[in-house]
Amino acid sequence: MEDQNYILFESYLSEELSKEEKADFELRLQTEPEFNQAFNTYKELSSFLENKFENKAASEAFKENIKKISDKHFNKEETLLKQKQKPKVFQFYKYAIAACVLLFIGLFTFNQLSNPSFSDYNTYETISLTVRGSQDALLKTAENAFNTKDFAKAEEAFSQLLKQDATNKEFQLYKGIALIELDKFNEADTLLEKLSKEDSAFKNDAIWHLGLSKLKQKDYKASLGILKTLPEDANNYNKAQKLIKKLD
Repeated sequence: MEDQNYILFESYLSEELSKEEKADFELRLQTEPEFNQAFNTYKELSSFLENKFENKAASEAFKENIKKISDKHFNKEETLLKQKQKPKVFQFYKYAIAACVLLFIGLFTFNQLSNPSFSDYNTYETISLTVRGSQDALLKTAENAFNTKDFAKAEEAFSQLLKQDATNKEFQLYKGIALIELDKFNEADTLLEKLSKEDSAFKNDAIWHLGLSKLKQKDYKASLGILKTLPEDANNYNKAQKLIKKLD
């Protein structure tokens, strides 16, 4: 797509074209599919840049980031365009083209403007449960179900195991994780909160997953408060600190 087309798009949207130029433009929309597609893409980006961010601070931060990237990629175009176009048209042109570049080269991200997602953190190590006599088959079922992410089957298996050994902290933890994955938050949070307050090898893991449960529920304040209680010697401490920075 020719650079001047982007300027033409902005001129059309700003109603700066003459009657004849507008007619020619609309004819091209009808007869040139690539031109029509490029215009619609530009128009969507224009709307995005103007209306997407209701939060003024976030919007300004976004625009500043776009400006820095556009300055890097479009200094040459700036010299030429300043000679031909009004400053207003050029500035919007720069932002729109920069947005296109970011979209197509994978740099168009909004980590600083969006909340983290549960799916970025729900990774689990393969579990291996100790063989325990008559429970061997059930343990194997629970283990395989959890490791293959069949959380409905895993939750059922761990529930059965807990009927036989109600105080087993390991079973409680894995059942809690399965419940989170199944969106059974009330039961999961009750189980993990209790486990997080008891002295055991699974206490810190319970805190971490309780924080993730709140994250999945989009209760970011609660998630942040829970994660801040995780001690430095916890296995997930470093991951928790990164998540805290995004939530805080």
